[in-house]
Amino acid sequence: MNQCGSVSLTRRWYLSTLGILGLASWLTPFVANAKKADAMEAISKIVGSNTIQDGKVKLVIPPLVESGNLVVLKVSIDSPMTASDYVKAVHIIAEANPLPNIFTAYFTPRSGRADVTTRVRLADSQRVWAIAQMSDGSYWQTYADTLVTLSACTEMI
Repeated sequence: MNQCGSVSLTRRWYLSTLGILGLASWLTPFVANAKKADAMEAISKIVGSNTIQDGKVKLVIPPLVESGNLVVLKVSIDSPMTASDYVKAVHIIAEANPLPNIFTAYFTPRSGRADVTTRVRLADSQRVWAIAQMSDGSYWQTYADTLVTLSACTEMI
């Protein structure tokens, strides 16, 4: 109390009050990881009511990575890349990342080849899907499983 009889609001008093009220837990971040159902929903949004066929898509990702911060991912799609038959897009879905649709690459016949090499962040050990959308409206898929020993992706909510 100060001379006027009121309590002075110090930083120490404020923090101890937060702790007493249990509000300090709100200051800590929450980590949100997707579930397999979230990944399947993301795939469903991409393909709609179309069926997905296996084949044509090759996904290369290391089966074991020490850190999920920079994981090399290579995807290629078997296509002649002509004006009448080409890959329109390839979507990469990671089942355990906070946002499962980690990237989409778009192609045209002028792309020449439907190959992508990039680095991605993976939150945990998981299955990664590659879904190719072809110019004729068909969808092709493949997947690869990877074991991540040190997680990378976290999302604060």
